[in-house]
Amino acid sequence: MSVGWVAASVRARAMANRRVGRAGARVLAASASFESAMSTLTATPYGHDARLDQSLAGAQRAIVATVVWNLRVLAGWAPRHGVVMLRVLLGALEAANVEDHLRRLAGSDPPPPYRLGGLATAWPQLERTTSPGELRGVLAGSPWGDPGGETVRDVGLAMRTSWADRAIAAAPVCTPWMAGATALLLAREAVLAGRRLPDRAAMSAARVVGSAAVAARTLPELVAALSTTARWVLADVTDPADLWQAEAGWWRRIERDGFAWARQANPGPEVLVGAAAMMAADAWRARAALEVAARGGKPLEAFDAVA
Repeated sequence: MSVGWVAASVRARAMANRRVGRAGARVLAASASFESAMSTLTATPYGHDARLDQSLAGAQRAIVATVVWNLRVLAGWAPRHGVVMLRVLLGALEAANVEDHLRRLAGSDPPPPYRLGGLATAWPQLERTTSPGELRGVLAGSPWGDPGGETVRDVGLAMRTSWADRAIAAAPVCTPWMAGATALLLAREAVLAGRRLPDRAAMSAARVVGSAAVAARTLPELVAALSTTARWVLADVTDPADLWQAEAGWWRRIERDGFAWARQANPGPEVLVGAAAMMAADAWRARAALEVAARGGKPLEAFDAVA
């Protein structure tokens, strides 16, 4: 293993400690008020972006922004292939930026974009577009490919399914995660909402989970069509209304796998991916904790069931 990977792995393991953990998140959730939770949050590693005067939505976004900043710092220590992996893994946030940009072009006032820096795929060019048509053209000439449409839904679904496909190519170790994420997306769109994926998104999703899964219209059909690589995420779900539990299970696996990879003895790409996964899962749980705190710290049983 190269000296670069050794240095990156050492740094990744250290940065994976920039979390609040389950215990810390439960303290946040049990806060008597949102203001009390924010006072606690700003004293944690998330204080890099969290501020006492932020709203719930603003604070939740600040938590993610802190993770982005940490990954940008980590990229500075990583070999070229490690930077490529981190860039692809942050594609979900680039998709969120693009969706918000389209809303901004339509006259809405979404929050400021995540600052991806050198981990952006095409965001600097996309941010400068002034119409949906221009944005589609920039996407078509980028690694994202043509989304097949110009609406927020068309673009968002195309980017999110393409993200899963690209992440598997860049970091094959993430295949179960990305297959599970695509299965969840299909369950929400085709089963729960009863809407077919746009053609471009359907093509990308089929590359990840197969065309039979993309064609499924009921939860049993979807589960039966999935390979074991993706089926795990829906294994305990019998009612589409319980998909939130499947999403929580997805995050728990991300964290469990990430912890195992980050702590393994040998330096290398898995350590980098594992540390990123641990930070992302912690941010997800901290965001949920703030949601509970904003409701007066109850019911903690619901938070425990999720986190």
